[in-house]
Amino acid sequence: MKALMEDRSARAEVRNPVLALPAMHRLAELSEEESGAVIAVMLDLKADAAERAQECWRRHKGPMAAYWKAVSVYAGHTAKALRRLSALRAQSTGENDRG
Repeated sequence: MKALMEDRSARAEVRNPVLALPAMHRLAELSEEESGAVIAVMLDLKADAAERAQECWRRHKGPMAAYWKAVSVYAGHTAKALRRLSALRAQSTGENDRG
């Protein structure tokens, strides 16, 4: 059972559920500049939402803190997924140039 859990948790789409979304494949088609802009927005959203979550938690607004924390986490997951797709695209482009 432990080996099964380790195998499951080693899969990228388990660690980052955003990778399993069908729309992520469409985002892979963005240019490097467009992808960078979306990543910047997601990182700004992550930081803003994390700050809002802290403020809500400080004011004892648990449900809103949980909401903003989830927004922050998913924005971070999206930014990481886009970075990963950009890196894979750059790697495959480099391989195509060489071969």
